[in-house]
Amino acid sequence: MVASWREFWDRDTPIYVNARHKARHYAGLARDIAALVPHPDAAILDHGSGEALSADQVASACGRLLLCESSPRQRDALRQRFAGIPTITILAPEEVAELPAASLDLVVANSLAQYLTASELDACLRDWRRALRPGGRLILADVIPPHLGAVADAAALLAFARRDGFLLAALLGLARTVVSDYRSLRQRLGLTRHGEAEMLARLTAAGFAAERMPRNLGHNQGRMAFVARVGGDV
Repeated sequence: MVASWREFWDRDTPIYVNARHKARHYAGLARDIAALVPHPDAAILDHGSGEALSADQVASACGRLLLCESSPRQRDALRQRFAGIPTITILAPEEVAELPAASLDLVVANSLAQYLTASELDACLRDWRRALRPGGRLILADVIPPHLGAVADAAALLAFARRDGFLLAALLGLARTVVSDYRSLRQRLGLTRHGEAEMLARLTAAGFAAERMPRNLGHNQGRMAFVARVGGDV
């Protein structure tokens, strides 16, 4: 039996219903992150990058891209995938705490907060705050609000699938998820949820000036994204 989210993400998962779903997900996410890059020489951290299939698109928009992933299996795959791109570096989560102070221009943490406890998230906020330069930004995205359930997530997936041409696979994939480890783990461990006001207060307490973004990264607009800046206005 899978004992933790970290263990779950270190193996093949049923999250993506087929190769097209996975490719379209990562392509859209890379496009969204590349649009946030402040300047061509920027140093960017994508914390909780997953497979990052289109990270080369982000790397082409910035000076240095750090991909942080907790799964050793995924880190090995990332190193192989991007071995030919010297501006991409792969990190384990514990290495983020060792980054030089004020060395990053942008941190993106997408679909990460729901898998962290409150104390784990606060520790990440401290590490990100220290590593960001004055004026640097944190994008904390795909945050699940308290009222959003699995039905809403399924509806968002089906809308995405209809738009991008994998609707039948999505329907079959949702059926498989019902009997998968993901569903049982979600019921057993749960996903951490955050209200808008609570997340803004948490970001402020960590030393950021923060606000909710008008749009989430990726396809699920039922979830929230926040922009938090080090020093000054957001």
